[in-house]
Amino acid sequence: MENIQAYLTSNQDRFIKELIEFLSIPSISTAPEHNSDVAYCGNWLKEHLSSIGMKTSTVYATAGHPIVYAEHCEAGPEAPTVLFYGHYDVQPIDPLHLWTNPPFEPTLRDGKIFARGSTDDKGQVFLHCKAIEAMLAVNGTLPINVKMLIEGEEEIGSIHLEHFIREHLDLLSCDTVVVSDTPLYGPGMPSLCYGLRGLCYMEVHVTGPNRDLHSGSYGGSISNPLQALCEIIAKLKDSYGRIAIPGFYDNVKELTDEERLDYSRLPFNAEEFRKGLDVPGLCGEYGYTTLEHISARPTLDVNGIIGGFTGIGAKTVLPSKASAKISMRLVANQDTLDIASKFTSYVEAIAPPTVQVEVENLHGANPVLVEKTGRGMNAAKKALQEAYGREPYFTREGGSIPVCLLFDTILKAPTVLMGFGLQDENAHSPDEHFSLDNFRIGMYASSLFYNYLAE
Repeated sequence: MENIQAYLTSNQDRFIKELIEFLSIPSISTAPEHNSDVAYCGNWLKEHLSSIGMKTSTVYATAGHPIVYAEHCEAGPEAPTVLFYGHYDVQPIDPLHLWTNPPFEPTLRDGKIFARGSTDDKGQVFLHCKAIEAMLAVNGTLPINVKMLIEGEEEIGSIHLEHFIREHLDLLSCDTVVVSDTPLYGPGMPSLCYGLRGLCYMEVHVTGPNRDLHSGSYGGSISNPLQALCEIIAKLKDSYGRIAIPGFYDNVKELTDEERLDYSRLPFNAEEFRKGLDVPGLCGEYGYTTLEHISARPTLDVNGIIGGFTGIGAKTVLPSKASAKISMRLVANQDTLDIASKFTSYVEAIAPPTVQVEVENLHGANPVLVEKTGRGMNAAKKALQEAYGREPYFTREGGSIPVCLLFDTILKAPTVLMGFGLQDENAHSPDEHFSLDNFRIGMYASSLFYNYLAE
């Protein structure tokens, strides 16, 4: 491993230049005007994987954005096979005026690289590419069979990935899946994520009169859709922070005593967390800690309200329509379709009879909970401990990576969530960045992981 580490160190400047080129491609999957950029980015990645020595590197067309697949499977049938999953598409860049530098003109500053996609997920994809390059350059081969599946639609819900996986079961068959799209617990604090929350995203539409009305002429005689919507929202939670939807908690897998003890050992300071967000106080479900609130308990949040007059000045109007976007993060054993059904029934039941209500299920994903043991997880634990010089924490992540459930249910392969980003690196926000220290250490940790998996 000393020779591999030396190769990674001596080529660091070149790696950063290549990463800058990768990050310069505006592969925004949700924007049709960037479709050609997404396609170009997929081809760029395919060519790069070929250049580092992957035996096969292919771009697969889908009904949407392309999927990049590569493999180097010469270790033999007795050696384990790992499938690396990542994505090369990125989030939109708005609000643009809040960026210090243009989002697709990567800039090095304060030991970090600033660009859209730097931590989510191009930087983390690229460090695995460089680890594989180093192993092939130094040893001429890999100790295990490696497959790489890198898609261009993760940021829009991996729309065509399930179909691709089902159509290519033999191609993607593996013993372990590794994903680097989760954060370290903190700077210099390696962690292995074993739980991801799911998502149920709903929209509630409330309709009152057949047009906007003068509030002086009609106020007091009809229900205001905005006020009716607010009344509905107010009834979604009780005063203890519990979600009031009947049956919402029926299938929730509670934290074990061991897990809650693990949570208590994590270096988390709720007061520093509060100060960092500049809020007067924290809230959450009664009986659980803040850290449990943000990663291990289900939530319900209003993400946006639309309706009425919101311009400068005053306009005395009763809006005809109002709507709200509401997301629920789900935990182990909850099902997004079941929760969507219960949410719909409850909203319809509590809606005032003087308005019309329509509930729409926008999208969702089921939660993921993986074993903290096993060949892949043990290899990752050893790799992170050696690379960072300290034992990694086991953590849960509040966000969602829907594809992990596909790997479990379709490929029947356990997933190792071994991320190298940080929570405060502004993924999805202006000034997204990635620590060059974690890029450097992550490359070495990745190479260690592939080696330890061979043992």
